Amino acid sequence: MLQIENIKLELDEGKAALGRKAAAALRVPPGEIQGVQILRRAVDAREGVRFVYTLGVSVKGEDRVLRRCRNRQVSRLEEKPYQLPPPVSAPPPVPPVVVGAGPGGLFCALALARCGARPILLERGWDVERRQADVERFWQTGELDPESNVQFGEGGAGAFSDGKLNTGTRDMRHRFILEALAAHGAPESILWDAKPHVGTDYLRRVLASLRRELAELGCELRFGHRLTGMEHAAGRLHALQVEGPEGAYSLPAEQVVLALGNSARDTFAMLHAAGVPMEPKPLAVGVRIEHRQVEIDLAQYKALAGHPRLPAASYKLSCHLENGRGVFSFCVCPGGQVVAAASEAGRTVTNGMSFYARDGVNCNGGLLVGVTPADFPDGGPLAGVAFQRELEARAFAAGGGGFLAPAQRLEDFLLRRPSRGPGTVTPTYRPGVRWCDLWEVLPEFLCQSLAEALPVLDGKVRGYACPDAVLTAVETRSSCPVRILRDEAGLSPVRGLWPCGEGAGYAGGIMSAAADGLRAAERVLSCL
Repeated sequence: MLQIENIKLELDEGKAALGRKAAAALRVPPGEIQGVQILRRAVDAREGVRFVYTLGVSVKGEDRVLRRCRNRQVSRLEEKPYQLPPPVSAPPPVPPVVVGAGPGGLFCALALARCGARPILLERGWDVERRQADVERFWQTGELDPESNVQFGEGGAGAFSDGKLNTGTRDMRHRFILEALAAHGAPESILWDAKPHVGTDYLRRVLASLRRELAELGCELRFGHRLTGMEHAAGRLHALQVEGPEGAYSLPAEQVVLALGNSARDTFAMLHAAGVPMEPKPLAVGVRIEHRQVEIDLAQYKALAGHPRLPAASYKLSCHLENGRGVFSFCVCPGGQVVAAASEAGRTVTNGMSFYARDGVNCNGGLLVGVTPADFPDGGPLAGVAFQRELEARAFAAGGGGFLAPAQRLEDFLLRRPSRGPGTVTPTYRPGVRWCDLWEVLPEFLCQSLAEALPVLDGKVRGYACPDAVLTAVETRSSCPVRILRDEAGLSPVRGLWPCGEGAGYAGGIMSAAADGLRAAERVLSCL
């Protein structure tokens, strides 16, 4: 099969034109094209708006065609599919344990289960059906379940997000992950979209289907089971202490994958006390910024905004300020909503979420400022956790309780005056917002950096600094403030302990966490 890049279609051209354009690129009659497969599709809005495809094409006389066409956009398609390690000869007498059912933990457990290792998967939260009910109740009433929320439960934080699957890294495992998600009910478009997303509505179905496969393969899923301690001697792990619905118990364990997620603060503290080496790491904090989706569409698509074939527009922005700090957009959710994402009492956290259709009125995204361990209040591996908690407590107090979030119109923020209510942009955050002056809530350096960045970013996406845009505080969970140390083989100095994914400080997002989970499974399987 040959690969052809940069095939462009106008918005009024159908997919039937792809075969004709592929034939033109190969300089062959259309009748010699035997098959066309879409490998990638992107929207190019730089000069006009069009779709840009990468195609896999089957053609008669492939070698002859490749030599003759002399087209730099044409090459031989080199497919190197990811393969799981060979199955184990027999399940180990002490099953491997995976802690955490986010993307890293789920794909680690899936690989172990498909290879016959019969792992145990521990998740402190609940299955996605019960979790969805708990989260919806929280959003309606402000009643938080600290063990079943946007952060904890089957699917991890990604289950209540936009479900983005794009990543800046290249890894042969990515195709395996996408195909597994599609096989379990994710939209087939994730296999070729340049910016694939599942949406939280589809993610819930995918998780339930993936759970069924894990159970059929012999994986023991234990929801409501929280890791509370470790037993290790002479530098080697022997057992885990677990708190389950029926009480505490000791679980024999020789190979444990820690796929915790970035909000398992009590577990970080337990691991630190148990002597597991870790260090603080940089992160980013800030606010959620909301615009009307039609305004973002106009800024990106201009005269073609509203075309039925175009998806809701997104953006990716960044700038570097004279004070040395970077400010950037994060986890943009076109047609989505800002959600309450707290996991602890007395602390307000925001995040973004959208359904697959992305048909909400507003577009929201994180607007974050980079911080380093030098910004943290004191030293030690958990200093970043203390920094996050302080910001979240300030936001909770400013909201007046009940997990209401402090919010401000952008124009008022730049003028440093309190907001009294919304303008043309109605905030979507539930349980609700309390209008205020964010300069009285957030640290001066954070507000100053946001204020300096907004006009710069407006120059990149016109209308980004719209006076009525809404800033909702605070976003603190963009990444983990802790890195659990591991060597080049992926192993902690506590032998048998494999830190993995976002909560260990080695990934950022669904795809990179899932890939790290597969990598951890490969390493565990090599030890069985």
